[in-house]
Amino acid sequence: MISLLQTDRNKKELVISVPESWGGLTIEQLLRNVWQLPKKMVHQYRMEKSIRINKKPASFQTIIEKGDRLTIPVSIENESKIDPTDLDIPILYEDEHILIANKPANMATHPNEPGDRNTLLNGIVHYLIKKGEAPYIQHVRRLDKDTTGAILLAKHPLAKSLFDRLLNERKVERMYTALVTGRLQKKTGTIDANIGRDRHHGTRRRVSKTGKEAITHYQVIGFDPERNLTQVLCKLETGRTHQIRVHFAHIGHPLAGDTLYGGKPIFPRQALHAKYLSFKHPITLEKIQVEAPYLDHPPIFLDQ
Repeated sequence: MISLLQTDRNKKELVISVPESWGGLTIEQLLRNVWQLPKKMVHQYRMEKSIRINKKPASFQTIIEKGDRLTIPVSIENESKIDPTDLDIPILYEDEHILIANKPANMATHPNEPGDRNTLLNGIVHYLIKKGEAPYIQHVRRLDKDTTGAILLAKHPLAKSLFDRLLNERKVERMYTALVTGRLQKKTGTIDANIGRDRHHGTRRRVSKTGKEAITHYQVIGFDPERNLTQVLCKLETGRTHQIRVHFAHIGHPLAGDTLYGGKPIFPRQALHAKYLSFKHPITLEKIQVEAPYLDHPPIFLDQ
């Protein structure tokens, strides 16, 4: 297992103890084959000649051995382009590389227009500045404005690249809980239906044969006969925009509160919460498992 020895924010570097599995690799093989970094980032490291082993400059063909101290710059910008706003965002997990926040409802993930100050990223930038850290932050995967729950954010570009790859390889497990209209006949099921843009509506998505692959697995965890609502736990294999919302509307069970896709306005938002997030950390190799508490008052979900 990698042992993270030090992260020096002033020098913008990470110092990592080389694990046995990296022994015998060249620096280039680590960057290209193990971490599979983008070509542009690898080229930047090559041209800067900024990677060191045991405090000594190293070439791309230098072989690393178990226990070596590998120093890698993370290129954090000094100033954030996102204005800080004190929004008191709940933090579920944090280390030197990533942060997992519990996003409230009615809050966009990131600014969309100049002057936007009440988004999740505005709140996280304020949080980092208050801690004395560099205010660099990027979302790895966004959540809809009215979806609550766990959202993963990268604290430096290297982490952003590594977690983007994990998502593409479907190695980040994301589970959501939702309240859908009506009673589902099956206790478990899979919705496998491609999703594309709705040509007649700028915001909506729809099931389309020519759309991108979208797969949602679900398990029924409760039923409310008075409101005729079923609570489901959903596991995503893919991460299409509005995926859970589109899929359940497609099978005739739109999310409660989701008026965009035919749900009745019984809640002020669609009843969707990113409940669980788990993955093997690509830098520390730790198994990270996070559960996001519900944030709705009054409660929406049956198990709240």
